[in-house]
Amino acid sequence: MTETIERVMVVTAHPDDPEFGAGGAIARLVRDGCPVTYVIVTNGNKGSGDRTMTPERLTLIRREEQQNAARELGVERVEFLGYEDGEVEDTRQLRLDVTRQIRRWRPDLIITQHPDRTFRNFFGWHRDHRITGAAVLDCVYPLARDHLAFPELLSEDEPHRVREVHLIQWEQPDLVIDITDTMDLKLKAITRHASQVADFETVEARVRRRAAALGELKGCAYAEGFDRVVLPG
Repeated sequence: MTETIERVMVVTAHPDDPEFGAGGAIARLVRDGCPVTYVIVTNGNKGSGDRTMTPERLTLIRREEQQNAARELGVERVEFLGYEDGEVEDTRQLRLDVTRQIRRWRPDLIITQHPDRTFRNFFGWHRDHRITGAAVLDCVYPLARDHLAFPELLSEDEPHRVREVHLIQWEQPDLVIDITDTMDLKLKAITRHASQVADFETVEARVRRRAAALGELKGCAYAEGFDRVVLPG
C-alpha cells in the first residue's frame, strides 16, 4: 500500500472516528514510514449522555482525547476545523476549509468516511459522516486540483492532485487491509476516548467482531475495509 504513498491525510467528522474506522490501517501506515495528518471537521460537542456536561467543556475534552489517541498510533499532527457537531452541511466554507488542508499537507492518499448510507450498520452512517465524505471527494476532484477553484487560497499553497481515496466501508469493501499486527494499537487508541467509551469491554468485543468478520475476507485474524478510489494521473 505504501509503494507510491508518501503522505496520508485522514479526514473525519468527529474525534474518535479515525480510530474506530481506520485505526489499524493508520497504525500500519505510520509504522511503514508514512507521515499521517488528521483533519477533524467537528468539535464533537454533542457526544455525551452526561446531563451535567456542557458543549464548551466537552469540546475541550474531546480535543485532548483525539490528540492522545492520535499519538498512540504515531500520528503527531491533528487539525481541528471546529464545526458544530451534528450540524455539518456541505457548504462552500467547508469545501474551502478541507481544500486548504489538502493543499497545505499535500497527501497522496486520503482516508475518509463513506458518503453512501446503508442500513445494516445504521449507527455507522451518521449524517456528519456522510456529508464529510461527500465534501472530501468534491475537494479531491476538482477543487484541490484546479488553480481557478478557491483563488483566495493561491496565496497560501499551490493546487494539489491526490492519488487515491480510501472510503471507510464495513460492508463488502473492495479493499481489505490486514490489521492483525496493529489491532492492539487500534484498541489502545480507542481507550483514549474515555468520554465516548463508558464500557470498554463491550466496545472492544464489538470492534473485534467487526474486524474479525472483515478478516475472514482476507484470510487473516483482523482487518479493516475500504472502498478504494484511484484518481487518474
